[in-house]
Amino acid sequence: METNSLLVGGLIGILLGGGGLFLYTSLVGRGAKAQADLILENAHREAEVKIKDAEVRAKEIELTRTAEVERKMNELREELHQRERALDKRQTQLDQQADDLVKQESFIESTQNRLKIKLEQAAQHEKDLHEIYEKQRKELHRLTGLSEEEATRRLLKLLEDELHDEVGTRILKHEKKMQEICEEKSREILLMTTQRFAASHTADLTTSTIDIPNDDMKGRIIGREGRNIRAFEKETGVDVIIDDTPGVVIVSGFDPVRREVARQSLEKLIADGRIHPTRIEELVKETQKEMDAFIRKKGQEALEEVDVHGLNKKIVDYLGRLHFRTSYSQNVLRHSIEVAFLSGMLAEMMGLDSIVAKRCGLLHDIGKAADHELEGGHPKIGADLLKHHGEDEDVVHAAFGHHAEIVVEHPYTVIVATADACSASRPGARRESLDRYIKRMEELETIAKEFAGVQRAFAVQAGREVRVIASAKDTDDHKASKICRDIASAFEERLTYPGEIKVTVIRESRFLEIAK
Repeated sequence: METNSLLVGGLIGILLGGGGLFLYTSLVGRGAKAQADLILENAHREAEVKIKDAEVRAKEIELTRTAEVERKMNELREELHQRERALDKRQTQLDQQADDLVKQESFIESTQNRLKIKLEQAAQHEKDLHEIYEKQRKELHRLTGLSEEEATRRLLKLLEDELHDEVGTRILKHEKKMQEICEEKSREILLMTTQRFAASHTADLTTSTIDIPNDDMKGRIIGREGRNIRAFEKETGVDVIIDDTPGVVIVSGFDPVRREVARQSLEKLIADGRIHPTRIEELVKETQKEMDAFIRKKGQEALEEVDVHGLNKKIVDYLGRLHFRTSYSQNVLRHSIEVAFLSGMLAEMMGLDSIVAKRCGLLHDIGKAADHELEGGHPKIGADLLKHHGEDEDVVHAAFGHHAEIVVEHPYTVIVATADACSASRPGARRESLDRYIKRMEELETIAKEFAGVQRAFAVQAGREVRVIASAKDTDDHKASKICRDIASAFEERLTYPGEIKVTVIRESRFLEIAK
């Protein structure tokens, strides 16, 4: 019962809730419809207003566009009118130019007619002149009796002689003027260079005389049965001369470095007092090491003084050896440094490379450091040494050609030769007396003249070369060759000199005829 009651109650509740819901829905639907009708009515009114506004704006836009199109049409019409006016003006100009062209054509045609007439007249005149020329030429040939070729040849010869004389005169005139200018300029350069480099010059002599405390020291130097002096000469490569001269011992040798090593070693032995072969060997080796270091130092000092760098170490050593070499009492190293400075100044004033010139001047006499060891004169020896150690062609040729014939293609050789002459000829540079110099030259010439077939002999290059003129009548080529060898052998046997002496024998035949 209770269950049924509950079911009935639930059904009743459901029915009451559904009825209430239906009633609520009906009421809400009638209110929404009324509201929807109101909204539709308002929308219709707003649409009509917007349509009217759109129609107004469309009319305004249409009017604006119509006005713009009208304006553009007016502009196009104005532009077309301007182009029509320009075309009319251009047409007028073209018509005027056409009239002018017609007039110019008429003028040109008339001018051509006049030129044609003048050309015909000129051709007729040329024809008349040619006829007159032919008549005169024939008359000239008849009067002179010369053919046309002969007359032409004589005329050309006359013109050639006149031109040759005139050209020769002008060439001589300009050559003389250029020679005067060159001499004046070269004199100015040399004077200015000599004035700029005014270094004091000292000529150091390499002494080979050694003082001893007493004559008993001579016996100790000689040793028992000469063993000390023989050991000393073997180690040093020089000759020791012990004679009756009191208080001195003489060291002799062509190599100035060996002679200096021997001198210093002997002085050390005399000061030490212990003179025997073992001590001699020790002191000579010690002195030789000191000498090598001293030579390297002198070479480096010379490079720094001249401001030249990048030399091979062997060349630096050869350069330092020149400190012990003299030429006519002039220290060769100081002479080389002076030539380097003078060469640099000359090159600078001539617009050339002063660094290269100083390098050439510093190394030009490098062959004198080895001319006692190698065959040949010091120019050739120096050139070979420099080339072997990688020096440039200008430096090599400067060493080779500063005493021989100078090749103009190498300007630094000419500069070095000039600087070398300036350094050697400066007052005080060389202290050799004139009498001694002349005596040596005469001695060379006298020996050469003693041989049969020799007409004259000349010592040149300060005694480095002897040029002999052989008689072409009394000698032939084979005899001249033998004379050359005999003279060289006589110099070797009878004279003492460093380096070498070049002997040149010249045999000349001349044939003369006079055409009358």
